[in-house]
Amino acid sequence: MSPHQKTILPKRIILMRHGESQGNLDDAAYTTTPDYKIQLTQQGMDQARLAGAHLRNVVSQTSPECPNWRVYFYVSPYERTRSTLREVGRSFSKKRIIGVREECRIREQDFGNFQVEERMKATKQTREKFGRFFYRFPEGESAADVFDRVAGFLESLWRDIDMNRLHLDSSHELNLIIVSHGLASRVFFMKWFKWTVEQFEQLNNFENCEFRVMQLGSGGEYSLAIHHTEQELLEWGLSPDMVGDQKWRATANRGDWNEKCSWYLDGFFNSLADTDDSADDEEIDNADQNSSKPN
Repeated sequence: MSPHQKTILPKRIILMRHGESQGNLDDAAYTTTPDYKIQLTQQGMDQARLAGAHLRNVVSQTSPECPNWRVYFYVSPYERTRSTLREVGRSFSKKRIIGVREECRIREQDFGNFQVEERMKATKQTREKFGRFFYRFPEGESAADVFDRVAGFLESLWRDIDMNRLHLDSSHELNLIIVSHGLASRVFFMKWFKWTVEQFEQLNNFENCEFRVMQLGSGGEYSLAIHHTEQELLEWGLSPDMVGDQKWRATANRGDWNEKCSWYLDGFFNSLADTDDSADDEEIDNADQNSSKPN
């Protein structure tokens, strides 16, 4: 991209969980079928087709100055996410889709290989005692491991945006749709909005084919509070402070610092004075002067 070319930000970044799978219906499916090969149920297919129509309604709500819209898809390589995308795609013409990319870093948390049902139940009980974010499944991953790979995906996503790899025409309004899994999507939000581990562990999972919309605000920040209601955010497990931050982001200028956001600063300290004491300032200045004098 030319150094003088302005970065065009997507209007929306939408995260969507796959439709109902055989594993959602019966945990025993994981004992004989690798996780990545788990199929959608018929209901899951129907859910995905209906979600595609809903997605189209959302992204077609364009601004008057930009009546044209396009979508770009990222999809987990698992069979249930790719099948979900196939059904979602029925609602979009080829003209509307800029492209699609299979992205391994947004795959499901790895729970190990073939999963023995009784052992997995005991393992998940242990996870609840240990903590959902840091507990690593035997032969698998922790949510912290998923965070690391999703963070890498986000860096690539921003490079794509900054270099205008996804937006072929500046007159088009771009929507990124990420078809993934419940935990990976929650971790995505955690990384994007700088939520803490404690805040992450309070979040509720997505329902099958539920999607959540980050929309670009008037100042250039993304917010969940533009498309979604406060009640929805609370039902997802966001605290009132987190909801307040989303509302602030809806109109904040890109890169601004939300001083009222407790987990950015105050949450890590017992107490911080608003200003330095003048005597302390003088002592620090004197120490700096003395350290700069040659021995």
